[in-house]
Amino acid sequence: MWDERYAAEEYAYGTEPNDFLKNMIEQVPSGRVLCVAEGEGRNAVFLAEHGYHVTAIDASAVGLEKANKLAAQRKVTINTECHDLTEYMFPKDAYSGVVSIFCHLPPEARKRLHKKLVETLLPGGVLVLEAYTPEQLKYKTGGPPVEEMAMTLSALKQELKGLEFVHAKELVREVVEGKYHTGTGAVVQIIAVKPKGSSD
Repeated sequence: MWDERYAAEEYAYGTEPNDFLKNMIEQVPSGRVLCVAEGEGRNAVFLAEHGYHVTAIDASAVGLEKANKLAAQRKVTINTECHDLTEYMFPKDAYSGVVSIFCHLPPEARKRLHKKLVETLLPGGVLVLEAYTPEQLKYKTGGPPVEEMAMTLSALKQELKGLEFVHAKELVREVVEGKYHTGTGAVVQIIAVKPKGSSD
């Protein structure tokens, strides 16, 4: 599905970064940042433009090829790796930031991934996450077609144990991100820090 979606010349979700990430970038410490389910690279390229050393992971080689193309156009460098997130072995204590924007997986796979994202953060590192909530189904402006792949704040607080939540809210906002995310959206937003002195 994703190779097919990203095969068009246009960027499916645009070339500008996610608004929440854009507004919260100062929360992310300098250093290495991991972007999961990064697709065509809009968030990774934005982070690279701000001096971060970015690794972008996605299951679609087609999407990552466009990510590298966008990086070249913007005169920055990103590291792209094509992996299935449900099988990838994340290095522990490796990144000062992890960015997860609209990374929707089935519940059990999502729980395993979120545990790994906590582990891959360095102590003092920051997770930036935005996802659609189940309420998004009534807006039909993007996101997963089934409720169980959406996320709630209460579930995320369980799945991201080990992090301290700095910003955590569910809200309705206008999402304008390319062809597939445009219009009123029901989202959950997280900024969470791995406490210094902690290690998995």
